[in-house]
Amino acid sequence: MLIENEIKLDYKDVLLKPKRSTLKSRKEVDLFRRLKFRNAKGQDKRFYGVPIIASNMDGVGTFAMADELRKSGIMTCLVKTYSVNELTEYFDPTKGEWSQQSLDAISNYTIMSIGATEEDLEKFSKVYELTDGRIKYLCIDVANGYTEFFSNFIYNIRVSFPELIIMAGNVVTGDMTSELILNGADVIKCGIGPGSVCTTRIQTGVGFPQLSAVVECADAAHGLGASIIADGGCTSPGDIAKALGGGADFVMLGGMLAGHDEGGGEVIKSEHITSKIKGNGQKSSQLFVEGQEAHRETTIKKNVHFYGMSSTLANDKHFGGLKDYRASEGKEVVIPYKGPVGPTVQDILGSLRSTCTYIGARDVKAIPKCTTFIRCSDTHNRVYE
Repeated sequence: MLIENEIKLDYKDVLLKPKRSTLKSRKEVDLFRRLKFRNAKGQDKRFYGVPIIASNMDGVGTFAMADELRKSGIMTCLVKTYSVNELTEYFDPTKGEWSQQSLDAISNYTIMSIGATEEDLEKFSKVYELTDGRIKYLCIDVANGYTEFFSNFIYNIRVSFPELIIMAGNVVTGDMTSELILNGADVIKCGIGPGSVCTTRIQTGVGFPQLSAVVECADAAHGLGASIIADGGCTSPGDIAKALGGGADFVMLGGMLAGHDEGGGEVIKSEHITSKIKGNGQKSSQLFVEGQEAHRETTIKKNVHFYGMSSTLANDKHFGGLKDYRASEGKEVVIPYKGPVGPTVQDILGSLRSTCTYIGARDVKAIPKCTTFIRCSDTHNRVYE
């Protein structure tokens, strides 16, 4: 048994220190960056865009989300549950209504994701063949990236598809980051348990504070000429800035992009009644109950289901229920319906530009160089929460 005494930090434990800046306006900040990949062979194996990725979760990693986000240069990692036919149709180069430029944009900003089984490999191989190799990015996504089997799986994918840009994870330490890179991965997904609907830390006791995990994994990856994704734990645009400041090359978002039209899912409507309390004129809200008097003011609230991909609900929906040797490691929540994703994207990108003006970073690539973290016990004024 070992105990590590070094302090580990999460996003909530730090703030970014402002610095003198020569920037006159947020308009001067460039949020697009270029990245090249360590292991992928061939030409055009570079990324140019905003280093944010929509997560491969139900309600987030959809075709509609990908179509909308790539307009802003943002990538989408598609859910694993799309069928061969659905994926082939989406990436199909023979679509008459698509120009070559549009097809290239789909490949450049859309990531196919799979697990680490023989069935997953067979599925990817079929889609890759049927689309004439238009899959540029492949995310090999498992909850626990620490198994020897997973490392060998990545190696076999790399040998079979040398031209692929491979994203793989999840891990939270430098040693396993290095191993996955040396076995063929280009980009490592960093994060175990920080997500809003992930319960891995509760169910297993395993995890790593996310900011420290990002710093450690980024240090290992950059030493080998590779990249990392900070996956999970961001609850605000400020957290995205902190992840980038800690060395993340990409930031993957789930909950922040959930609840929008592009994510699909049923919008749940509920009636809430507001009435005056006798004697003091104050108002109270309560759910509508049949038989109550109808003279009260009624408002409609809209919500959407959001759940972890290891939750009981996700397993019931996609895999016929939890296997008898497994436990749920995700939860199900109801979140407010947010409408189109466009305003949320604007809020995120505008906030990142503002971050850059505060710390003196002219572009997103410069954020780590301009970052000084201040440790603090609380980062928010919560009077009106």
